[in-house]
Amino acid sequence: MRVLAIFCAAFAFGTALAQYLLSTQWALILCAIFASAALIMGLCGCAVKRGDWAKRAFLCALGLALALGYNTLYTHFVKSPNDALLGTQDTVEVELLGYAEETSHGAKVPVKILNRGLPGRAIYYGDADLMDLEPGAHVTAEALFNSATDPTGKGLHLRNFTAKGVYILLYQRGEPSYDEANAGAMRYLPQRIARKLGETIEQSYGEREGAFLRALLLGDKKYLDEEDASNLAEVGLSHVMAVSGLHCCFLASLIGALMGGRQRKLRCAVTIPLVFLYAFVTGLTPSILRACIMISMGMIAPLLGRDNDPPTSISFALLLILLKNPFAIASISLQLSFSAVAGIIFLTPKLTALARGKHKLLRAAMLSFSTTLGAMVFSTPLAGYYFGTLSVVSLLSNLLCLWLVSIVFALGLVSVIVAAAVPQLGAFCALLPALGIRAVLSIAGLLEALPFHAVYFNTAFSVAWLVYVYAIFIACALAKRGKYRYFAALGLAALSLFAAAKVNALHYERGGLNVVALDVGQGESVLLISEGHAALVDCGSKNSYIDAGAIAADYLRSAGATLDSVVLTHYHEDHANGLAALLARMSAPTIYLADIDAGEGDRAGVEALAERYGVEIHYVTEVTEITNGASTMNIYPPLGDKGANELGLTILCSLGDFDTLITGDMDGKTETKLVETYDLPDIEVLLVGHHGSKYSTGTTLLESVTPEIGVISVGDNSYGHPTEEALLRLTDAGMSVYRTDMQGNILITVN
Repeated sequence: MRVLAIFCAAFAFGTALAQYLLSTQWALILCAIFASAALIMGLCGCAVKRGDWAKRAFLCALGLALALGYNTLYTHFVKSPNDALLGTQDTVEVELLGYAEETSHGAKVPVKILNRGLPGRAIYYGDADLMDLEPGAHVTAEALFNSATDPTGKGLHLRNFTAKGVYILLYQRGEPSYDEANAGAMRYLPQRIARKLGETIEQSYGEREGAFLRALLLGDKKYLDEEDASNLAEVGLSHVMAVSGLHCCFLASLIGALMGGRQRKLRCAVTIPLVFLYAFVTGLTPSILRACIMISMGMIAPLLGRDNDPPTSISFALLLILLKNPFAIASISLQLSFSAVAGIIFLTPKLTALARGKHKLLRAAMLSFSTTLGAMVFSTPLAGYYFGTLSVVSLLSNLLCLWLVSIVFALGLVSVIVAAAVPQLGAFCALLPALGIRAVLSIAGLLEALPFHAVYFNTAFSVAWLVYVYAIFIACALAKRGKYRYFAALGLAALSLFAAAKVNALHYERGGLNVVALDVGQGESVLLISEGHAALVDCGSKNSYIDAGAIAADYLRSAGATLDSVVLTHYHEDHANGLAALLARMSAPTIYLADIDAGEGDRAGVEALAERYGVEIHYVTEVTEITNGASTMNIYPPLGDKGANELGLTILCSLGDFDTLITGDMDGKTETKLVETYDLPDIEVLLVGHHGSKYSTGTTLLESVTPEIGVISVGDNSYGHPTEEALLRLTDAGMSVYRTDMQGNILITVN
């Protein structure tokens, strides 16, 4: 009986209950219940004298009790002291824990707060001077303490911040002072190694190949081209860009190959420290920490005369990670990593057994196939839930590329180390890895161009299809009869996928108009789809964890619609920063822009993207009418006096007597100009201005166009959107109000 595995699994389950479902009060009550049950079973001898089921019950009760108690204590002693400072402003002294990253308003960097004695880390948002500082440097400044927990109720911040041990967001106020302090300290050596490797890659490789290698070796994906990143994600290869157990296995294999037939103890003594060093260099994510622990246990077990037991290794790794930070249970990378490895442990051996006694090449192909399939079976539901996409060609892409990626990893790492020591050899050593990188990217591009290469879980049809596929394959596994039952199930899965996609597309191909306010967080992105043709109004989000362009592209593909035009009301990031990801995935003949330069937003960046992807720019200087399927769109030029919000475009989309009005971020004064300048009809749907700001959607506009439905595109923000004043005006006008932060994607269909 796997005693440690059962206990660790129970501890993990208890942690998940505490983090996702239970209040502190209920966690303590259940802790007491399970602790009492474990005590009674222990006194009755269930832990040692009874049968296996009694022992399992004891271990489960003990694990659950300890997990619930530990989570409660951790929250009280670690998170609560941070929460007590939320909303306050005071002088802080912080130590930089890494290199700063550029933001739209300066820079951000992970820090340790020194003068408050707070446990955990914080993210410090300051000016661009942070980019010049080394890890270990100190910053003293007035700062606002903001929450890094989950104000949206969607788990977004819980995954992005607290799962990494970050409990406070610090926003700089006033002028800071800097001190080199511990800059250059030995404990920051991994960060300096990562910086040096990145710089060497930049010097030795071309822009495209270097970006890929940075992502592969260091997990630094910010340099990766949008189109390449999209192609890799669409064909199921995005996991090679997220440093994980796969990369640790590559490294361990490389070390083993370089050491040749050296004795096992020496290989163990060399491999384990180097793998852990690599983990620290790449950021010590839960997935790579899991891999380090499992590799270490697998190498040490034979030296101690014990068999390596993967279920015990993975369970123990999870226990250690959760003891370090119970909030890590909500990490997407942790959940995907552990579910994928669980699939490999429990399913892959059964699949590879089918190739036993076959040709060596066939066995190797079957091993690659079964490993990918094993990982997919357990992780696909999670990936679909979090990312809304399932790559249908993932098995093929991994079969074609994983062996090549392993070679690129080994040769690329060696080339970078050599180039760091002898820069003159950098370009020469990069030749072979660069060829491999181009091959991987080419294969990804070809597979992405295939029809039905991916399924997008943004409709009930695609979700139903996934449930159906799992049901038929589970039925096949239980049946145990029928030589070709899995082939039949595969055929049914393919046919049902085609049927689900076609049924969903029929809704958008027929006459009528579909107004879709996409849930892009604090931003705006509105699809207008009619007869299979689509126009997209705005495409952006201020929330860094949301890609508005990818969301829009995925929805369009699932709808089977052609993107004919893009309209940007103005150039602010929450309306335009998703354009790069959108155009990397979808072609668009024309983009409609305001011919203004208010010194705000990224007009030059938008124009550069249009030029790169061959999109025609039409600057709206007068009322412009375009056809969108059965509907028509009138685009009104800017009317305001100053500021990007007031100098934006207005869009009126009409189908018969049904009208939808989109005003961007204009305020009440500009709205008044709009209704005075143009003869606007009574409308049915209003995209509420400026995400529900108190200064927008004024009574003049509401009384003039008398909307029946108000849609607010809003997400996690510090502005207080939507404001009580705005909501009150909408309800006083007799409107039905819908919000993307509460309802998700909002679809309004007119036939």
